[in-house]
Amino acid sequence: MLKIEHLSKSYGKSNVKAVSDLQLELRPGEIFGFLGPNGAGKTTTIKLLTGILPYDTGKISVCGCDVKSQAMAAKRHIGYVSDSHILFDKLTGREYVDFLADIYGVDVAARKERADRLLDRFALRDAFDTQIRTYSHGMKQKINIIGALIHDPDLWVLDEPMTGLDPQSAYELKELMREHCNAGKTVFFSTHVLEVAEKLCDRVGIIVKGELIMVGDLDELKAAQGDKTLEDIFLSVAGGEHA
Repeated sequence: MLKIEHLSKSYGKSNVKAVSDLQLELRPGEIFGFLGPNGAGKTTTIKLLTGILPYDTGKISVCGCDVKSQAMAAKRHIGYVSDSHILFDKLTGREYVDFLADIYGVDVAARKERADRLLDRFALRDAFDTQIRTYSHGMKQKINIIGALIHDPDLWVLDEPMTGLDPQSAYELKELMREHCNAGKTVFFSTHVLEVAEKLCDRVGIIVKGELIMVGDLDELKAAQGDKTLEDIFLSVAGGEHA
């Protein structure tokens, strides 16, 4: 589903790598949690695998498509929820979702079914024909999520997706993530909320100063660390950094 090989990225002329020799492979049907302190390289990695930023060395493939040489084909398999709500805020919610559906070639019947289902789950139907610039922070996050799912992507990538969501919407998002994986697709998401990662993820990876220092099944990691909680494990390997 997603394969990252020896990925590295530096900004400008800095000798410090934002991402250093990262290797990771995600399987169909799993939720993968990407953990790390602020500035560890989580968002940079996500922007590299979604094709937003160029990388210096390495290779990324999504469903067998190379992100660099087959960019358009790779992006068709990805649904991306950013941490910054970069939206066309003069559009209505409906116009925004239709715009994305047009880009991905989603037919009218499929987009309507998916949008209706998601609007009801996130209680956003009443605002769907209102300009996005009038939305609250949480509403923008919801329309961002709906837009990312309108083409039913094989790889759903989310950067700090719980930020700004009320408890009911956060619950619905977690349910959608599990349903997505139950359908044989993959979820890759970054989070600072370790309790969510512990309850939701099949595997996690911890990145510190651009290096992926730990990856594994949660039960295996806990057993290897003396049955510690995910919080204990995280603090033991990244506790010297500001989370």
